[in-house]
Amino acid sequence: MTYKIAVLPGDGIGSEITDQAQRVLSALGLDLKLSSAPVGGAAYDAHGHPLPPSTLELAQASDAILFGAVGDWKYDNLARELRPEQAILGLRKALGLFANFRPAILYPQLANASSLKPEIVAGLDILIVRELTGDIYFGQPRGTRVAQDGPFKGERQGFDTMHYAESEVRRIAHVAFQAAQKRQKRLCSVDKANVLETSQFWRDIVISVAAEYPDVELSHMYVDNAAMQLVRAPKEFDVIVTGNLFGDILSDEAAMLTGSIGMLPSASLNASNQGLYEPSHGSAPDIAGKNIANPLATILSAAMLLRYSLNEEAQAARVEAAVQAVLEQGLRTADIFEEGSTKVSTSEMGDAVLKALE
Repeated sequence: MTYKIAVLPGDGIGSEITDQAQRVLSALGLDLKLSSAPVGGAAYDAHGHPLPPSTLELAQASDAILFGAVGDWKYDNLARELRPEQAILGLRKALGLFANFRPAILYPQLANASSLKPEIVAGLDILIVRELTGDIYFGQPRGTRVAQDGPFKGERQGFDTMHYAESEVRRIAHVAFQAAQKRQKRLCSVDKANVLETSQFWRDIVISVAAEYPDVELSHMYVDNAAMQLVRAPKEFDVIVTGNLFGDILSDEAAMLTGSIGMLPSASLNASNQGLYEPSHGSAPDIAGKNIANPLATILSAAMLLRYSLNEEAQAARVEAAVQAVLEQGLRTADIFEEGSTKVSTSEMGDAVLKALE
């Protein structure tokens, strides 16, 4: 069986890190067809839009998408609908990628890289399940207007709309409960139900779905408390499920518990397990072209691609074991370098992972 993989490198360091992940995928002996297309700022430069029809068509026809990163300061003055970041939002919407998996794992070899004390984060292994296609990011109406009433009547104001349909909450809740069943069977639903009607609606539905998963322990936490607890006692969490806005913030916070966002992969899945896989970090235009970016998050994203979209669990485990091996050897890119380790470039880290695969 031939697996079709769309490779969308994007901007900044995107091509450097996806190149290394492609090398790893190609070394596994699977029948893969890897096809590349521009996205983000690169696509705007070439086609006048961050997500041109040809790129979207390639993504839709693929079994999975390996995504680099988008964004560059030089595009900041473009109209919002033409900025590079709109490409990722467009792909999520067009492909129905409603479930985002953001693992935060602290590898033992990197315990000293975290900004927290080792005894707080050693052994950290949590999963954040973020709803990805609803919430305030996609809610309508939105825009600017003149206030018609209230204490600031007559002034210009900006506004966005937060809302969720019941089916949206139910489907992400099922995904999260099922993920918890495969781990420690503990799920924490994060909301702001003491203030927001949308969050109370979310909480009520998650509670109703919980009846179908009696083996999973469900708890609830307000988002401000969750942000604090992630720093105070992160290992108290197993799986966290939350909405788009809160998930965006909490997953980046959790990422930094591990010492470097350059180590963390992510997966965004639709109902048929077609997925978009990308590192959790950004495009880092300041280091683009210098061959110093960390490719491990992208390589680990490729492992998630193998696991969730191609159902190649054994191959996913091979890739993850190879990453563990290079860390055990003391090899480090600049973002995770510490005294006593060996600093390597982007391509040298890719070479090392390939060697470990052998």
